[in-house]
Amino acid sequence: MSMFDLRPLPAGQVQLHDARRHRRWVVQLDPFEIGVVPVTTAQAAQLIGSGGPGAQSPLVDISWRDAIEFCNAASVSEGLTPTYTFDEGAVIWRTGASGYRLPTEAEWEYACRAGTVGPHYGPLNVIGWTANDGLENPKEVGLKQANDFGLHDTLGNVWEWCWDLLDPARYGDYRVFRGGGFADKDWSVRASTRRGGAPDMSHPDLGLRLARGAFGDQLAAQGWSAEVDSERGKTTGMLPPGWTPRRQ
Repeated sequence: MSMFDLRPLPAGQVQLHDARRHRRWVVQLDPFEIGVVPVTTAQAAQLIGSGGPGAQSPLVDISWRDAIEFCNAASVSEGLTPTYTFDEGAVIWRTGASGYRLPTEAEWEYACRAGTVGPHYGPLNVIGWTANDGLENPKEVGLKQANDFGLHDTLGNVWEWCWDLLDPARYGDYRVFRGGGFADKDWSVRASTRRGGAPDMSHPDLGLRLARGAFGDQLAAQGWSAEVDSERGKTTGMLPPGWTPRRQ
């Protein structure tokens, strides 16, 4: 029996927004599975012998690369084909593999919104832990109201790593994280808010939520495309207000 509780989601669509390029587009998604809650310290301790105080609190201070390794370790532990391989430091997503992985940005937003179109899927004080609660650490998962897909903590408590690059033209290999954390103000804890960091960066309000779903051996799936990433890396333009350029 799996130690991770994943919820199967139906096929659907979600609209994404790239603020720097002033672009909106719709992504059609195939069915996939995603964690009901973020990965917890208890699950990390059971799988890889790590974790901190508060066993049912989200696992945090984990980098994107460590999250990738965690996904592969979770797959191996359950006899699934690992999703990620490595080629001279580059991480390759084997889209046809059956194992655990990080959600794409499109999957994450679709799962978070659960059919809603506003900034939140319910009153923020009811669905998420934010700066309004005066917390110094993440809270145990699953204590706030779930969305209509039955998922908890997609907004507030901790940010969650996604597979996608943030903006390769400006930030190189920075990866996206979504959802907002326990120390963030209301304006930042929104379904559409995008943040990102270097793949080796970690932070005390940044964790992960597992996903699963295989889509054949290809270089595009669930809103992500290797070709589009390459093209995005060639573009230039002004940054939106409040964004910090990547240090060279």
